Amino acid sequence: MSSNPSNNDDDTPKDPLSEMLERLMGGNMQGMDPKEIAKAAGLPNDPQTMAMMMQQVQAMFSAQSEGPVNWTLAREQARRAAATGGDPSVSSKEQREVDDALRLAEMWLDPVTDFPATALLGRAWSRAEWVEATMGTWQRLTEPVATSIALALSNAITEQMPEEMKTMMGGAASMLQNMGGAMFGMQLGQAVGALSRDVVSSTDIGIPLAENSMALLPANVASFGEGLDIPDEDIRLFLATREAAHVRLFTHVPWLTGHLLGAIESFARGIHIDMSKIEDVARDIDPSNPESVQAALSQGVFMPERTPAQDAALARLETTLALVEGWVDELTAAATVNLPSSVSLREMVRRRRATGGPAENAFASLVGLELRPRRLRDAAALWEQLLGERGIAGRDAIWQHPDLLPTPEDLDDPAGFSKRRQLAESADADVDAALQKLLDGGFDSPAGSSQNEPGTAGPDGGDASPNGEDSAPDTGSEDGDEDQPKNDDGPRS
Repeated sequence: MSSNPSNNDDDTPKDPLSEMLERLMGGNMQGMDPKEIAKAAGLPNDPQTMAMMMQQVQAMFSAQSEGPVNWTLAREQARRAAATGGDPSVSSKEQREVDDALRLAEMWLDPVTDFPATALLGRAWSRAEWVEATMGTWQRLTEPVATSIALALSNAITEQMPEEMKTMMGGAASMLQNMGGAMFGMQLGQAVGALSRDVVSSTDIGIPLAENSMALLPANVASFGEGLDIPDEDIRLFLATREAAHVRLFTHVPWLTGHLLGAIESFARGIHIDMSKIEDVARDIDPSNPESVQAALSQGVFMPERTPAQDAALARLETTLALVEGWVDELTAAATVNLPSSVSLREMVRRRRATGGPAENAFASLVGLELRPRRLRDAAALWEQLLGERGIAGRDAIWQHPDLLPTPEDLDDPAGFSKRRQLAESADADVDAALQKLLDGGFDSPAGSSQNEPGTAGPDGGDASPNGEDSAPDTGSEDGDEDQPKNDDGPRS
């Protein structure tokens, strides 16, 4: 691909990047090298791939804005990143192997959980298919913070831009306003595409990214097993059991998906964007020097700063993720007990989930959110404790309502969970019983009061006062019922 702007020869095809920059800069490309811009943005060097990408970017700038974040660009970038290094289509043989593994996994899970099997068909996905199936959820999870960051960045750049440059750009100002959304969309797509090369299933990161799906990615399952002295079939069966366990949980606990995704959305909505930091970064960007863009990005322009409230929200989210992963970990271990490599594979997955990989780190740096069950081992120990105390049905009944979920304190002390829960349940039962008794009119009148309610006839035919005494004028005598308590102060005058 030629990096020079097109000449005036109509027979010479224009470089998409150069043409886009010419339009953006009002025809003034002096000192700007498209190759250097691509290098600074971390874009691929392949001319064909670069040309396709720049066509997408050019179309984005020329088309009507779809909002503060360009999700179309994010999707296309994710697909390109997923294809890096190759993304072969799933063969019929791989589809049969995945289907057989998931069917067998469902059978293995039946004796170890109270949740029945789902009616979902097992699927084998390529990386691009995973991107397509999950992109809607990624958009939902990142849109609040993406919108905030994109708007903050574009506004800051516009405010810091010299007046002469604003005049030079003229009608292209609206294009500049889309730049923040385009930059975030491309970075998000890159992170999601990279993640597609790591995940082995639809629920591998602990949340249901693709609703009503149960799937494995054969290419990534093969990569997971590289270098291991374990048969491919064993690896596939173990990972299929984890996927089937995740899907059972999310299918039969209908509130759990909304609980997790809602917590992530709430976290994202509450992120504080440091405008002063963005303004400082925008002030240092030199449009004629692409290296300044790279330097700005390296300062963490897309890294939001968390507030204490956000840290607390993240802690709650991590607890729920740990409980999900701990439950799946325990069930998978029980279901695959006869698999020779089960113990080794369990430890591998535990370490992998607790530490995350490069793709997860890239996503975390982009939106300030880590989807890691750091307390997976503690949660697994808690579910094991509950299995011994309550059995399979009692353990799984904990998922009936979010208010029943264990807390970080329970992860600290699994053995004390049942005692703490019994005390809480006892207190709740006492309150419920008292309320029901009140509604049924079952409370007796307090000692020292008449059986008559206020406003009813008293012993002598007069209206009874609220304290059980007649409302008629006092005559100094005590002619009430013998059971009526006497006034210790003696006769009244």
